[in-house]
Amino acid sequence: MASKEPDHEHREDEDAAPAEEEDTGAQIAPIIKLEEVAVSTGEENEDPMLDLKSKLYRFDKEGNQWKERGAGTVKLLKHKETGKVRLVMRQSKTLKICANHLVLPTMTVQEHAGNDKSCLWHASDYADGELKDELFCIRFASVENCKTFMQMFQEVAESQKPKEENKDASAAAGLLEKLSVDEKKTEDKAGEEKKETEATEKADTDKKDGEAASST
Repeated sequence: MASKEPDHEHREDEDAAPAEEEDTGAQIAPIIKLEEVAVSTGEENEDPMLDLKSKLYRFDKEGNQWKERGAGTVKLLKHKETGKVRLVMRQSKTLKICANHLVLPTMTVQEHAGNDKSCLWHASDYADGELKDELFCIRFASVENCKTFMQMFQEVAESQKPKEENKDASAAAGLLEKLSVDEKKTEDKAGEEKKETEATEKADTDKKDGEAASST
């Protein structure tokens, strides 16, 4: 009958704690070298016009109540090529987008009744990956920050009027100016012709009077 002692001794040898290795001071290079990876935020082609800490809320129509959207930094970013401006807000730490929409010339921002640190506006928002009509309310830490946001928002909305409208307005103004000039020229010409006619008539009258006096 075979003895099981060798197996038992072998297991004891395996279970025995290994001896501590001596520190030789040698430096071992890591097998895998990690490289820095550039993370795209989608804001590389935009210049920040505004950057303020705030808390955002959206109005839930079904529940008929305000719901917190997130706390973080709200930005107004102007595209370097197109000149369009969008509002972007990300939550702190997670950087999850809680607002993302263009600032259009039809938009207006209003102060929240009863809270001078907050303001409201409507927008077609794309934060969830699809356009949704939202009523937003944003609250700042100070009245000054709220006023700064409202002023910048309104200025941007005014500046986003289509170039075609500005071109048409300029063309209309130019046409009106041209019509005014042409009208003035016509009036001046009519005045000159009237003066010439009056002078001719006066000369004819003087001539007739002179002939009548000679015959007498």
